[in-house]
Amino acid sequence: MREIPSPASIVVGIDGSRSALDAALWAVDEAVCRDIPLHLVYAIDPSVCVGTDADDRARYLAGAEVAVRSAFMVVESTEKPVKIEVEILQERATNALLEASRHASMLCIGAVGPSHDRGDPVGSTAAMLASAAQCPVAVVRGHDPHPARSGWVVAEIGDSAAAGEVLRHAYDEARLRRAPLRVVTTWQSLYVDIHDNLAASDRQKLAKAKIDRRLAKWERSYPDVDMRAAAVHCNSRAYLTKNADSIQLLVVGRERADGIRELVGPPGSAALHHANCSVLICGPHTVL
Repeated sequence: MREIPSPASIVVGIDGSRSALDAALWAVDEAVCRDIPLHLVYAIDPSVCVGTDADDRARYLAGAEVAVRSAFMVVESTEKPVKIEVEILQERATNALLEASRHASMLCIGAVGPSHDRGDPVGSTAAMLASAAQCPVAVVRGHDPHPARSGWVVAEIGDSAAAGEVLRHAYDEARLRRAPLRVVTTWQSLYVDIHDNLAASDRQKLAKAKIDRRLAKWERSYPDVDMRAAAVHCNSRAYLTKNADSIQLLVVGRERADGIRELVGPPGSAALHHANCSVLICGPHTVL
């Protein structure tokens, strides 16, 4: 089953899991708002077919076709005006999706794939794609058909080159979902501030004033988005953990890709492990 993909599309990795179906549903509005196709990709790892007979290979292909057809039907059931493309490849999943990302507007994958049963709730595929894809990568954790009631979009920014991209995507996502936007930045104490509460308070105020100035132009460009900014000490983990139940989407730069398990990984190590929160990773080299 193969259809030549459009030059720009929202690509979804399909692997037969419930999480992949959630990713496909999550991606529908992304495709509709851009007026581009939703491209469903299933990759059959050639290594699993080595040494197998024709009947076994036919079963792998049949399983792939069932998974893609299920995703196709789930997307169609939304009755939203989206064109659906499908593709089944004989390729490793990471290689196939990295290649697809070269011409995609966004790549969407489930946070929990078949590797979940092997003790990797986030999956090596998600971590690899978050680091290396040539477009924004959404690691989808559940799907709510009413995103306007699902909580905040949170953008985590610093002084990296990706900050502008993070803010642009965060504002666009908040507008698309009619959701409040919370922009979080961090500040660090100097050694002399450790036992000086007044000095620490001053640094907090300076950090907040800096982010408010930085966001002024964005507020003028997105007057319809309810935005609030927060400056937090050291790192954003405590903020994310405290507000996890209020967050539907976290938008971060590519420098956070290696820490994807910290964000949505297993209980005890992830800030958002108990929340139905997805993560969008973007950077300055995206293809849009």
